[in-house]
Amino acid sequence: MARKYQQKKRAAAQEETRQRIVEAAIKLHQSKGPAATSMRDVAQEAGVGTVTVYRHFADDMELLSACSGTYFERHPLPDLEEWAAVEGSEERFRHGLAAAYSFHRETEPMISSVIDELRGSPIMAPYNGYWKTAGEILLAAFPEPARQDPLLTATIALALDFETWRLLALHQGLSDEQVTNLMTRLLRDGR
Repeated sequence: MARKYQQKKRAAAQEETRQRIVEAAIKLHQSKGPAATSMRDVAQEAGVGTVTVYRHFADDMELLSACSGTYFERHPLPDLEEWAAVEGSEERFRHGLAAAYSFHRETEPMISSVIDELRGSPIMAPYNGYWKTAGEILLAAFPEPARQDPLLTATIALALDFETWRLLALHQGLSDEQVTNLMTRLLRDGR
């Protein structure tokens, strides 16, 4: 009986250490970016030895994957099924953008820190795939002939893109509603 208790206690301590390492990496990735964050930095921030970090994570990509999973559990992507339930092409477009921009605003410090460094990395595939699917859901609300228009597809992709939002909301000082209105105007003008 005592042996099982000791094993459970040890497993709990290992999980707590692993979580401290992930938390430290998330903090550093957001403040410095993944490329500037070494395993030694993570160990120091977590209050453990570098060997301990490597015991839990074989390499940077494994740690980055764990960080990504934890981060997106805390900051879930918008519900695309909810978008799909909205009738009307412009209504769905505006609804989707409102949700997308709210998500972009919430996650901006982290996404800004990692997007350039990890562009093209396999770790970004689920994130990029999500936004591709989001665009398809917005596009599906339009009548069939319009769906074939490359300008419509491009407008939707541009409107959903984090960097478009960042340029307009953060660098140009527009509110999320103003960005939505601008993108809706672009959508109308392009049809």
